[in-house]
Amino acid sequence: MAQSISIVLVLALALLAFAPLCFCGKTSGGYLYPQFYDRSCPKAQDIVNSIVAKAVAKEARMAASLLRLHFHDCFVKGCDASILLDSSGSIITEKTSNPNRNSIRGLEVIDEIKSALEKECPRTVSCADIVALAARDSTVIAGGPSWEVPLGRRDSRGASLSGSNNNIPAPNNTFQTILTKFKLQGLDVVDLVALSGSHTIGNARCTSFRQRLYNQSGNGQPDSTLQQSYAAQLRTRCPRSGGDQNLFFLDFVSPTKFDNSYFNNILASKGLLSSDQVLLTKNEASMELVKKYAENNELFFEQFAKSMVKMGNISPLTGSRGEIRKSCRKINA
Repeated sequence: MAQSISIVLVLALALLAFAPLCFCGKTSGGYLYPQFYDRSCPKAQDIVNSIVAKAVAKEARMAASLLRLHFHDCFVKGCDASILLDSSGSIITEKTSNPNRNSIRGLEVIDEIKSALEKECPRTVSCADIVALAARDSTVIAGGPSWEVPLGRRDSRGASLSGSNNNIPAPNNTFQTILTKFKLQGLDVVDLVALSGSHTIGNARCTSFRQRLYNQSGNGQPDSTLQQSYAAQLRTRCPRSGGDQNLFFLDFVSPTKFDNSYFNNILASKGLLSSDQVLLTKNEASMELVKKYAENNELFFEQFAKSMVKMGNISPLTGSRGEIRKSCRKINA
């Protein structure tokens, strides 16, 4: 008897040793786990990946847009695809909020993925999970790290315009305000610095950083933490007035490659947004992390993957809460 128990124990331990690392997230309604669709829609992840790859091949900027979509979704009511809803009935869309107006992109790519998944396995894969998978695939395609995406989120039946206006960190927020907004989501300073590293790809509009060039503190002076020749270069295409929508690379060194040059730019006082540069100038812990990630790309990749899983676990709807939308832009009738 004792011998058979010990054999069972040895077998159990052996199986554990070969079990894949699972970033499973326990939520109030149940678990999210990477194998959620293995039986109900086995081709789901391949379908998402192929459509994201096609979209990024067509326009490199799309990788950053899809990554940002996940971030802006999760920071408002959790990762529930509320950002995708159009206004209708009592729903006021989040797409017109200050952080999203004229800048949220990738919605057509999500529509295309949803349409393909509805053909393959109707009413099975949520829009919230599509957004989470598209963010991971975009990161990998741009040269960044990969991670297993815990799945099983369901879609909200409402949106929050005020949440979108208030909860998403703004480029001109103080360091403390940004950190507070992260902490309200259960994220810490390590997550803040690592996730800011997503600014290694993508663009920002002139309107997002103009105050740094001309009037950072209300005294008519440019931001002293912005390198002068870089600021002069930015002024040529971001005038005092007009040119609001002119686009600039967030990481001018390798704008479409996911790497740690964003952190090296910050060390050289060439972070584009105020919210980038304050990571170095306003807090000891974040300054140390910027230096570490600038020095060690592998460390940055490892933490970015962990922080993305953590962000993806913000208040998902699971179990019987929410629904699986047929169209990501509207709730089911």
